[in-house]
Amino acid sequence: MLKSEQELFWQGDFGDSYIDRNINQQMFYYFSKILYNNRIKVQSVIELGANIGINLDTLKILYPGLETFGVEINARAFAQLEKKHNAHLGSVYEFASERLFDISLTSGVLIHQDPAMLPMFYEKLHQLSGRYILLNEYHSPSPVDLDYRGNKGKLFKRDFGKHFWSFYPTLKLVDYGFFWAHDSLSVGEDTNWFLFEKV
Repeated sequence: MLKSEQELFWQGDFGDSYIDRNINQQMFYYFSKILYNNRIKVQSVIELGANIGINLDTLKILYPGLETFGVEINARAFAQLEKKHNAHLGSVYEFASERLFDISLTSGVLIHQDPAMLPMFYEKLHQLSGRYILLNEYHSPSPVDLDYRGNKGKLFKRDFGKHFWSFYPTLKLVDYGFFWAHDSLSVGEDTNWFLFEKV
């Protein structure tokens, strides 16, 4: 059972069209800066909101032999995701696993969640992580609700790093940074990332 109108939105036609808009984006630059620069070694990863698996594809190249797992709500995206990675079709909020992964991550997904649901999403990230947690999202010092391609209530910006950390203050902040849309090596969006470690 889906938890919010945002999940229904991404499960349907809009989620399908997102695949076509983003299929050629590459994340080598992002993950090299975040993980390699911090000398992060991982053998397993889970991504919440994996779409067709572009991030996981990249991580498997950067980390040969990496075990990858993705959770995705859109059936069309999942059909591609499951061909390349271990995967689960369904809501992040309904997903359950006793397995821990070296790193749990989400990228460009928290911005599309109902703000009231964020603590539940955070808890999934925290529960599934055996060591590291990575967030990469649009940033705003204060929470804002923006129009998203003509849709209301589907894009929310805030300081996700600060908000997430407030729920788990014992986490260590390993590093954080900003990706600039005008950097020729980026995928054309301004985002902030935060890498935490369980200690």
